[in-house]
Amino acid sequence: MMMRYLATDTLLCWAPEKNRHDPVGMDGTSGAGSVQSLRQKQIATAEPIIAYLKTHIFPGVDIEPILDEDSIMPRAQSQMTQEVIRGWLNGLPAFELAALERGVLASKSLLVAVRLLVEWSQEFRSLQPHEGASKRFGIADAAEASSVEVTWQTNMWGEVEDTHDVEKEDLARQLGSAILLVC
Repeated sequence: MMMRYLATDTLLCWAPEKNRHDPVGMDGTSGAGSVQSLRQKQIATAEPIIAYLKTHIFPGVDIEPILDEDSIMPRAQSQMTQEVIRGWLNGLPAFELAALERGVLASKSLLVAVRLLVEWSQEFRSLQPHEGASKRFGIADAAEASSVEVTWQTNMWGEVEDTHDVEKEDLARQLGSAILLVC
């Protein structure tokens, strides 16, 4: 079930660089000024997570964006990438698998959930930062990575009261429950 999320992983679905719905100023240029485009924000958020996964969890595996700049039809990851990730999933102990499933369902991202799991599970202590080391990848980081588009849109157009704020807190609760399963 979790492998299906890789095909449309939130972390890998990047918006087109130019969107016909982007605000346009009087001079015909983007009305957003120096605001980072959604695609730029998605790439900036995804790259460190993908780099970590490719270095520490799935070495030698290529994890590519699944949308071309001008398409809405996702591309599949390579067969090797799928096999490596599937093999890694098959080797997880029961509590890690249950926590990963909670993280995937909450974040709509297998990759964000893997990053969160590895950071907090006792099974992956050797990959975790030592006391006093740099900041850990936590609930806020996973929530931010899995909701870049919503955050970008609400920053641009505003938040719907009792909807966006409630969803944000619910996402944090669900991601936190995944961490509690493996700590």
